[in-house]
Amino acid sequence: MALRFGIEEEYFVVDPVSREVVPRAAAVVRRARAALGERTSTELVEFLAEAKTSPCDDLDKLREQIRSMRAAMAAAAAAEGVRLAATGTPVLGAVVPPPIGAGARYAESLAVYRGLDDEQSICSCHVHVEMPDREHALQVGNHLRPWLPTLLALAANSPYWAGRDTGHACWRVMAWARWPVAGPPPFFRSAAHYDDLVATLLGCGALMDTGTVFWDVRPSARLPTLEIRLADVAPTAGDAAVLAALIRALVQVSSQAVDAGEPAPDPPQEMLRAAYWLAARDGLAGRGVEVCTGRPAGFRELAGDLLAHVLPALGDTGDLAFVTRGVRRLLAGGTGAERQRAAYRRRGRLTDVVDAALLRDR
Repeated sequence: MALRFGIEEEYFVVDPVSREVVPRAAAVVRRARAALGERTSTELVEFLAEAKTSPCDDLDKLREQIRSMRAAMAAAAAAEGVRLAATGTPVLGAVVPPPIGAGARYAESLAVYRGLDDEQSICSCHVHVEMPDREHALQVGNHLRPWLPTLLALAANSPYWAGRDTGHACWRVMAWARWPVAGPPPFFRSAAHYDDLVATLLGCGALMDTGTVFWDVRPSARLPTLEIRLADVAPTAGDAAVLAALIRALVQVSSQAVDAGEPAPDPPQEMLRAAYWLAARDGLAGRGVEVCTGRPAGFRELAGDLLAHVLPALGDTGDLAFVTRGVRRLLAGGTGAERQRAAYRRRGRLTDVVDAALLRDR
């Protein structure tokens, strides 16, 4: 049976004339709630708006939800005189320090994390996949760890930061890496091991609360899911659906491995960190490393290995043709980061990058 899954996405609120980010997310979210209800919300930074799908057991249903969700958010923004852009980092605008939303929790975040909140102007995509229990979720997460750098390379969509090209395909993950509990998760022997480590991090003050466990794979604190949170927000609804289906297939293959008693690979954390940096710097165009062996390999090759690894699950769910076409499209046409730079090269204007990333019904 296909696992239920869904996504959460974040978008930048931008001025339609200057294309700079503007702190108008609260108004956009209020208006969007007429269509989406509680499936839209504000974030820490006042120029970020979030939307989420409901759980789906079928990719076609998820694709339609992503499309209609983006259309509703875009319409709400237009009605407020602003636009929404799907980029992992802000292309234009004064973003440091950012305007922080009101509320006790955000005030506590500033008190605990201080200057780290200055670069939380980032938009990501979180994929949730339903799990039977936390123990199973954590064991599945162990099996996912070697594939995380390749997923990161496929999802790179944040080369620009506040008016400059960072030289990276995914600058968002570089900003995120500064947090005390972020990036690729450790290998967890059990749910008790996870709980003990989180309790220690809470006790020493490295975590504000369990909501600030920011590992890129974690059991959700509020849903019966495994949450995979390493991706930049996708440029289009189609790209988001490809990523979600690919991740669900990887989770499904990993879940079957757990059920069969297969031991999870345990690549060194240092190797994962290095592979993350390589993926973030160059995306699919760059050289990476096979983290379990240390063998150098291009991320295009590793993307092919990932697709081959999940083929059985894609066949089971009927998603094989859609995901294969989507991955091939990324390999041929480029990731979001490559498309952003292509938009800039046409006229040398960063406003064109923002325009190409505006949320539409697509």
